[in-house]
Amino acid sequence: MNVTELTRKLKMTKEEFFPMAKELGFDIGERAIKIDDRIANKLEKAILEYKKQQSKKSLFEGEKTEKEPLEEEKESEKFLEIPDQITVAQFSEKLNKSVADVIAILMKNGIMATINENLDFETATIIAEDLGYSTKKMSGESEQVAADKIKDAKIKQILTEQKKGNTERPPVIVVMGHVDHGKTKTLDAIRKTNVVDEEAGGITQSIGAYQVDHNGKALTFIDTPGHEAFTAMRSRGANIADVAILVVAADDGIKPQTIEAIEIMEKAKLPFVVAINKIDKEGADIEKVKKGLSELNLIPEDWGGKTICTPISAKEGDGIPDLLDMVILISDMEKENIVADPAQQAVGTIIESKINKNAGPVATVLVQSGTLHIGDLVLVSGIPGKIKKMEDWKGRDVKIAAPSTPVKFLGLKNAPVVGDVLQATGDKKVLKQKSKQYQTFAYLKMEKKEKEKGKNSLPVIIKTDTLGSLEAIINSLNKFKYKEVELDIVSKALGNVTEKDIVQAESSGAVIAGFNVGLTPQAQTYSNSSPVEINTYKIIYELIDFLKEKLDEIMPSELLYNLIGKLKVLKVFKSGEKSMIIGGRVTEGIVKNKALIKVMREDKQIGEGTINQLQSEKKNVDEVGTDKECGVRFQGATTLLENDILEAYTTEEKKRELA
Repeated sequence: MNVTELTRKLKMTKEEFFPMAKELGFDIGERAIKIDDRIANKLEKAILEYKKQQSKKSLFEGEKTEKEPLEEEKESEKFLEIPDQITVAQFSEKLNKSVADVIAILMKNGIMATINENLDFETATIIAEDLGYSTKKMSGESEQVAADKIKDAKIKQILTEQKKGNTERPPVIVVMGHVDHGKTKTLDAIRKTNVVDEEAGGITQSIGAYQVDHNGKALTFIDTPGHEAFTAMRSRGANIADVAILVVAADDGIKPQTIEAIEIMEKAKLPFVVAINKIDKEGADIEKVKKGLSELNLIPEDWGGKTICTPISAKEGDGIPDLLDMVILISDMEKENIVADPAQQAVGTIIESKINKNAGPVATVLVQSGTLHIGDLVLVSGIPGKIKKMEDWKGRDVKIAAPSTPVKFLGLKNAPVVGDVLQATGDKKVLKQKSKQYQTFAYLKMEKKEKEKGKNSLPVIIKTDTLGSLEAIINSLNKFKYKEVELDIVSKALGNVTEKDIVQAESSGAVIAGFNVGLTPQAQTYSNSSPVEINTYKIIYELIDFLKEKLDEIMPSELLYNLIGKLKVLKVFKSGEKSMIIGGRVTEGIVKNKALIKVMREDKQIGEGTINQLQSEKKNVDEVGTDKECGVRFQGATTLLENDILEAYTTEEKKRELA
């Protein structure tokens, strides 16, 4: 927009316009002729708002006045709190508008975005202000936290409504604890299957759900991954469970992730039983574990408290029946809350998601209330689909899934996000309307980040087998916070590394990191002549360590200054512009030609420079030792005086490592 046109609209002179723009935080040069349309629109609104506020200013500035209640209420309705990043879907909810309307508004402003793509705070503010809202940056809460709250609140509301049926359902049990304390081995013993050996590195790397029977009672188990990378997934697991098993190794005791699991369970108000595992191992100390629990204010029952502790050996199968008895006992005590209405339409949470090269998008849902049927029309976070096929955890085809049943299903156009809400619906009109609004899942869209100034950046392309793994990796990489270097995630997606990925990596200078994926035949051929570094991993922390090492490589070196000697100025022979010739004596160490110099006078630094020439006995030399006199050509702006001390320094680069 032309500046003249803008000032005419605002009824201002240029002499008024430029100072006000600067005062309002807009960096516009005083000789500017044109301004970007988006900035111009934002500036226009800011100036109009400023003028409005100025006109409201009281002559008695220090005196408090009361607003009329109706005015306060009206203003609060037009106020939005927005996080640093917000998806189009979440933004639409805040604006009380359909996603289609918001996408149309974005397009008018030159922004192409789909339902789950992120808008930054500044972009969201421009759109909100266009619609008459004022905004404030949300503090202390990330977009993901806000999104999880919305999901949790939605599930809670639906489940509360559906509890009217008051029909008992199987309890959902989540298994938690520190890495390598035997969580999956415990489930292995319960299910009498062998899952541990299938896991690379012995670490569970995706959420799995299983249903077993004990003494005629069905129990649904969720196996949450133990590695640090899966903190967010463990939190989500706790939010959909009824009872927890906290596994603590008898030979290892309370560890950081044990404490983290306890905090998650307490926050979710989740009743739990402690399974003290590995009692068969040498060095096992059950009392030490109980002492550690008591220090966390969890007093074991046999110590007079309320915390149920059951010794087990998952490897040998000892104590497993007792553990299940305790789980059933706790669930019976909570039976008023472990209910659902199977006659209602199904609602549940996506607990795993992947793309199968033969079957397409495959997801696992834990049905929390209602009953899911083959042929049901469903919405997953507003995105439509139809249930075409369902399998139970043993891979057997099923036609219905009752409350607390985990099933793997087909029928979505793309892989959903782990943690999304699934809702069955019989309203085809709603489904058709949603189909027009939501064309695709945007979680896999390329996310471009603006690089922070002054940082070395490592571009990276991430490819994984499942969305759960992708989410966990991104959560871990988001913890990489360094002043000098940063990761720039060029793209993140599911599936094998393709030729297109390699071409993209070549153009962006990225490395490719894959988890549980390979290369397509075309990509394998192309990679042979490409300089792009491609690494794939079976263990997630090895991928994270690889990227950390790559960041370490681009870490800028630290420049060290080493004091090598001191020289006292005895005589000033010649003074020129930024150059002097002096005579002096080396009082400490040595002085070298080309050394950096700090000029000290009465123990205070008054300037600096360099030695451009050094002479001893009328000959040019590279260095002069202690107690020897020499002539020095000093280059610098400081005027030297007799008795000044010149401190001589050399420099060296030292490789730094990430903190």
